[in-house]
Amino acid sequence: MSDLTLISRNKMFNGHHERYRHFSKSTQCGMTFAIYLPPQALQGYRVPVLYWLSGLTCTDENFATKAGTQRFAAQWGIALVIPDTSPRGIQAADDESDDLGQGAGFYVNATEAPWAAHYRMYDYVVHELPALVEANFPVTDQRSIFGHSMGGHGALQIALKNPGRYAAVSAFAPIVNPSETPLGQKAFAAYLGDNPAAWAQYDSTELVKHAEKKLPILIDQGDADDFYPEELQPEKFVAAARNQGFNVQLNMRKGYDHSYFFIASFIDVHIEFHADALGL
Repeated sequence: MSDLTLISRNKMFNGHHERYRHFSKSTQCGMTFAIYLPPQALQGYRVPVLYWLSGLTCTDENFATKAGTQRFAAQWGIALVIPDTSPRGIQAADDESDDLGQGAGFYVNATEAPWAAHYRMYDYVVHELPALVEANFPVTDQRSIFGHSMGGHGALQIALKNPGRYAAVSAFAPIVNPSETPLGQKAFAAYLGDNPAAWAQYDSTELVKHAEKKLPILIDQGDADDFYPEELQPEKFVAAARNQGFNVQLNMRKGYDHSYFFIASFIDVHIEFHADALGL
């Protein structure tokens, strides 16, 4: 682990929740991620990995401390990996708003100045971080992926663009058609420029129309979410996915909002969904 600096380690449900810092070749700056190693991993077994991608303004700590996921990861014998949502630090470009810049990487490889130098979160999540995790921890190369809001967008588009790399994908209140919604359009214009073809490469509703592998998909959406339906349009994605033969489960949750109270209420359903896809 010469490339990793341990920040903290806490025992949870007979496993370890650990945070690490390292220099990223993808983002060309220091990055922080968390990993929960279930008790099975501490007992000498290699376990599959479930990647969580967080939403706007979050770090790895929001999900780790609010969702209650470790209990179910310990039960099923799954490692959780939780990256940050963007590059950080004085060298990384930023914006005064909370929906662009640090905390809002949108899981793309930026091509426009000043973002292109560091905002390469797609490469970080898809390639660099899994290689680092699989080289340093007792895990297998079995992977699954899920996320929330901006992170739901990240999880869906990453899974669709990398057939066979993930067993399944799920999302809470995902941004599914960012090319057609205000938050997505703002971010894509900044990071990718005025290039509809580049936008489509990170838009799940467009990607699913041409996806090669029909992996299982689960989406939960609260009907009391302030971002629904202007920014969040799961029905549009589900229609496109089902038209292509995907097995998609959409749960509309009455009275639930966009918060971690919503996520914590149904996190067990998502962990069980991924455990089943991973053959556990």
